[in-house]
Amino acid sequence: MENEELLKSVIAKAQVWLGDDYDEETRAEVRRMLDAEDKTELIESFYRDLEFGTGGLRGIMGAGSNRMNIYTVGAATQGLANYLKEAFAYLPQISVAVGCDVRNNSQKFAEVVANVLSANGIKAYLFESFRPTPELSFAIRHLGCQSGVNITASHNPKEYNGYKAYWADGAQIIAPHDVNIINNVNKINGAKDINFNGNPDLIETIGKDVDEAFLAAIKELSLSPEAIKKHSDLKIVYTPIHGTGVELIPASLKNYGFTNIIHVPEQDIPSGDFPTVESPNPENPSAMAMAIAKAKEVEADLVMASDPDADRVGCVIRDNNGEYVLINGNQIAMILLYYLMTRNTELGRITGKEYIVKTIVTTETIKAIADANNIKMYDCYTGFKWIASVIRENEGINRYLGGAEESYGFLAEEFARDKDAVSAVSLMAEAAAWAKDKGMDFLQMLQNIYIKYGFSREEGISVVRQGKSGAEEIIAMMKNFRANPPKSLGGSDVVTIKDYDSLNLTDVKAGKVEKMEMPTTSNVLQFFTEDGTKISVRPSGTEPKIKFYVEVKGKMADSSEYDKAIAEANAKITLVKKDLGI
Repeated sequence: MENEELLKSVIAKAQVWLGDDYDEETRAEVRRMLDAEDKTELIESFYRDLEFGTGGLRGIMGAGSNRMNIYTVGAATQGLANYLKEAFAYLPQISVAVGCDVRNNSQKFAEVVANVLSANGIKAYLFESFRPTPELSFAIRHLGCQSGVNITASHNPKEYNGYKAYWADGAQIIAPHDVNIINNVNKINGAKDINFNGNPDLIETIGKDVDEAFLAAIKELSLSPEAIKKHSDLKIVYTPIHGTGVELIPASLKNYGFTNIIHVPEQDIPSGDFPTVESPNPENPSAMAMAIAKAKEVEADLVMASDPDADRVGCVIRDNNGEYVLINGNQIAMILLYYLMTRNTELGRITGKEYIVKTIVTTETIKAIADANNIKMYDCYTGFKWIASVIRENEGINRYLGGAEESYGFLAEEFARDKDAVSAVSLMAEAAAWAKDKGMDFLQMLQNIYIKYGFSREEGISVVRQGKSGAEEIIAMMKNFRANPPKSLGGSDVVTIKDYDSLNLTDVKAGKVEKMEMPTTSNVLQFFTEDGTKISVRPSGTEPKIKFYVEVKGKMADSSEYDKAIAEANAKITLVKKDLGI
C-alpha cells in the first residue's frame, strides 16, 4: 500500500511538469519516464524535491524535482534573489558573482542564474567560461558583491552537478543566512514562481582581469623565492583531470618561478565527461594513474593534481624504494601547515597572534605541531565555510597562517574564503623547493614530522548507499551508533564519545556528560580510545554516503622505523574497521 501511495504521489507531481510552464525538452523527458514500464527512474526523479541545504544543491542532472535542471537551479536562484533583496534593501544595487566548472550543463546553469538574478533587479557578474571555485570566492570580495553562486559538483561522478551559494565575505553561507535562504527557496512553488526573463543590462561578463588580480594575490603568499630560484627546474607533473585548473594553476606555478611544469596532455582537455578517469577525484589512485605514468617517464620530483573545480589538491611523492605513491589529505595538510609555520618562524614573523584551523575529522598531529610552535589552533566542523567563519571572527585581530581538512582541501589566504588548489599547488611546489634546499624531499619531511610530533596513520572509508532506500539506511546506521556505541575499537577501550548532534561529550569511564561549545549542531559522532585512536562518523552532506574517518597512533623513533610504523598502524586500522562492521 505504501509503495502504491508513493507512486500515485510521484505521478501526480510529474504530471505538473507536463504543463506550459516547462519547456518541451523537459516535458518529453517526463513523458518518457511516465510511459516507462519500470517506474524506478520516475520515482527517483520525483519522490522528493532536491533539497536546498546549507551547502546549496547537489544532485544527478535530469528532469524532475529531485534532479539538477534549469527549474531547480532557477528556484534556488529565485529564493536567493528574494532573500538578498530583503537583506540588502538599503543598497541601490545588489550584485552577485556567478561562476561554473567544466561539467555538462554548468555554463547553461550559470547563465540561468545570471538571468534570474538580473530579472529580479540584481547585477550579475558572470564569468565568461569555467573558472576555479576559489576564484569565484575571490571575485565576490574583489568586486564588492553581496553574494556569489558557483555551479559545480566538485569531484562527484559526471552525472552530477551542484549549486553553491556564497555570502559577501566570499565564504559559503552559514547561519543565519543559510536558514533564511532555505526558507525563501522553499516558498518557490514551481516554475510559475521563477522569473527567467533576464535583463542584459544587469549582466556583466568578467574574466581575464579577475584572473590577473587573483594570480597576483596568490603570488604574494610566496615565502621562499630564494629556494625557488635555486630549484626553479624542479620537475613538476601537474594534471587538472579535465577540470578548471588547466590554465590558472600552471600560470601560478610559473608566476612563482617554476620553469619545468610537465603536463598530461590527454587530461588538459576540459570535459564534463572526464574521459580518462572513472572518477575525477585526486584522492583516488586511479585518477592519478596517467600523471604517475608521466612522472615515471620524466623522473619527476613531484606530482600534483586538482579536482574538476580546482579547490582540492592531490599529491604523489616518491617512497623509500623510489616508487611514486599517493599521500593522503592529512599528510598534505601536515606538509603545508608545517612549512608555513616553520618558514614564518625562520623569517621572524611569529608574533604570538598567528593561528591555524583544521576540521574535527583531520589528524590530531597538526595540533601537536601547532602547540610545539606556540601557534593557536582552532577545530571546526567539516567544510571550509567553518574555516572561513573562524577567519572572519579573527579578522583584524589575529593573523591566519592556513586552514586544512583531510579531504584534500587547503586555504593559505584570506582574500578567498574557500579551499584553493591554485594557491595550494603553488605552495606545495615552493615547500618542495624549500625542503630540497635543506637536503630533504617530501618523504623525509614527513618522516621528520612523525619523529618529532608523533606518528599517525589515517584512512577514510565511504560507504555508498544510493537512492531513497540508501538514504534511509544511512539514517538507521547513525541511529544505531548512537544507541549502541562501540565499547572498544582496535583492541583499545573507548574512553570518550563526542556527539555533535546533541553537543554532548561523554566521559565513558567516569559516566559524566558535559556540553561542547560549537557554533551549531552537526550530525557527527566521534569515538576516542585509550591508545589515542580517533574515529569520526558522519553522513556526507553532498553525496549519498556515510563517511568513516579512522586515525590511529603509533611509535617511530627514526626514519628506519617508518615502514614498520605504517604496517603496524594499517593492522590496527583493519581491526577498527572490523569492529565498526565496515
